[in-house]
Amino acid sequence: MSREETIAYGERFGVQSPVKKSSPYSIDRNLLGRSIEAGALEDPMNEPLEEVYEMTKAIADTPNEPEYVEISFEKGIPVSLNGNFLDPVSLVSQLNAIAGNHGVGRIDMLENRVVGIKSREIYEAPALLVLIDAHRDLESLTLTGDVTQYKRGIEETYGHLIYRGLWYSPLKDALDAFILKTQEQVSGTVRVKFFKGNANVVGRKSENSLYATDLATYGADDGFDHKAAEGFIYIWGLPTKVWSRLHN
Repeated sequence: MSREETIAYGERFGVQSPVKKSSPYSIDRNLLGRSIEAGALEDPMNEPLEEVYEMTKAIADTPNEPEYVEISFEKGIPVSLNGNFLDPVSLVSQLNAIAGNHGVGRIDMLENRVVGIKSREIYEAPALLVLIDAHRDLESLTLTGDVTQYKRGIEETYGHLIYRGLWYSPLKDALDAFILKTQEQVSGTVRVKFFKGNANVVGRKSENSLYATDLATYGADDGFDHKAAEGFIYIWGLPTKVWSRLHN
């Protein structure tokens, strides 16, 4: 039976269902968010109607004043909002409400399913998207550049494993060990500004910060030896210089 035939059959025999002819969407929801598909959304050019959203407000309905939230992490795990320590479920639930109230958390995408079919999906994941951005920002403060760069590729592989149902695979176990090691220093607080559909990181701090003010400043307290830059630039650019002599 097609979806339309299934809906008609249910209505005929009085079977209660959230899916109706007037709202033929397929919807799944859990703590982290909602997924919506089917109906008019099957045409990739159709803009989603506001009726498909539940966790996030339309921009026109969001507050006219920004809201700031500080999210604290311990070894990569979010543990508090604005200084209030919360269990994971409460933290995600409260952040869902805050972000959703400001219209943050909507995703409209073409998804590549495991079986090879492309599917148009609408997602709402307010807290999750905010936590990802805040966590990455804190990593940029506490991890070296090579680790953060390498971890980005690991994240993509990790996401594919979970999407394909390979949670218990040996590769995921191996990646878990790498990720846990990287998170040992990822503790601190990130300040996020919510306003009109945006969630922007506007501040961060950590006792494990690798940001050295005396090396980063442009002021009189600059402690970086700029004379060292001349030799560094020469050595760093030498392979390209040799290549250019041969090919130009």
